[in-house]
Amino acid sequence: MFICPQLNLTTNMGENNMSKKTITSSSRRKFFKAAAVTGAAAVATVAMPNVGAYSAAHAKTVKLKMQAAWGGGIFLEMAKQYGDRVNAMGGGSLSIEVLPVGAVLKTAEIADGVSKGVVDASHSVTAYWYGKNAAASLFGTGPSYGFSSMELIGWIEEGGGRALYEKTLAKIGLDVVGFFAMPMPAQPFGWFKKNVKTVADVKGMKYRTVGLATNVLQKMGMVVRQLPGGEIQPAMKTGLIDAAEFNNPTSDKDFGMQDVSKHYHLGSFHQSQEMFEMQFNKKKYNSLSPQHQAILKHAAEAANSANYYMALVRYSNDLGKLMNEHKVNVYQTSDAILDAQLAAWDVVMKDFRKDALFNEIVISQQAYAKKVMKYLFMNQPNYRLAYTRAFGDPAKVKI
Repeated sequence: MFICPQLNLTTNMGENNMSKKTITSSSRRKFFKAAAVTGAAAVATVAMPNVGAYSAAHAKTVKLKMQAAWGGGIFLEMAKQYGDRVNAMGGGSLSIEVLPVGAVLKTAEIADGVSKGVVDASHSVTAYWYGKNAAASLFGTGPSYGFSSMELIGWIEEGGGRALYEKTLAKIGLDVVGFFAMPMPAQPFGWFKKNVKTVADVKGMKYRTVGLATNVLQKMGMVVRQLPGGEIQPAMKTGLIDAAEFNNPTSDKDFGMQDVSKHYHLGSFHQSQEMFEMQFNKKKYNSLSPQHQAILKHAAEAANSANYYMALVRYSNDLGKLMNEHKVNVYQTSDAILDAQLAAWDVVMKDFRKDALFNEIVISQQAYAKKVMKYLFMNQPNYRLAYTRAFGDPAKVKI
């Protein structure tokens, strides 16, 4: 059979052409299909930003640094209890790192440091910025009017105190937002070289305290020096001061006060109500979401209880150790000294109430105390009577 080469060529060429056409057609279909997909993806990209990247950016943890006024001990533990609650409530979206005093700022620098944004927040007390305005002490170390620190926090949150607190901050130029926690039990009159019973016994003594209490005890004839907590024991050991108070049996034991004195006087009106203040830089706070702001507030309320519950157990345990292991003599401050303290408060307050804002705060506190404490005093039974019936005179009970 003869096969025409040309025809064969033509045929081959036709087959080749068909193949090329088939390939070309297929490629075009693939190209247009791919182009359509690519185009759709491009349109989708333009129409809808990268949701994953957006979500990841907004899910990033907000990290805050809070410096405490405490180098260690139970107060730093309490600051960390607040931080733990913020971290737990934040669920990974908000966290606080609690730093000890000196990590960034000294005690006297903390309020200004937070206000200027050197650190995001602080855990301290209002008495440490008392030098800026005496009204600071009314939010932690002022006169009692019969209320304890628990009722003082109640006045701040429910009795009009918060607006006055914010007014005080604005007046002195502290650009912060503050919350309060830990209704501290009344602070001891402190550590002395002997059992003091009368005003004459303490007159002329060099004594450490802070806040408006300095003015009160000066009116009683004491020579007052304001020192940070960590400097108290060395100062008493070297004779720079004759007597001192800090806050509670646990902190006092940790400072080693039992090594420089064996006479410990509990209960005093010089600082009968105080609590922690957590300050946040206002610009930083305002940049947070409403949810994160709520966490910072409600974590303070939670720490308020947690701190107090821990304090009751630890303070009473360490009081027992001071008495039993370190042979410290523990007394209740005499009524003669307590009465003299109240009289001194009257004089001091008369002077400071010449300031309009200070006076406005006092009027508000007195109105709250008059109403609330009447209810409590009339309603509460004599718990001391029940304790004495069960265990005996509190002053003589061994723990």
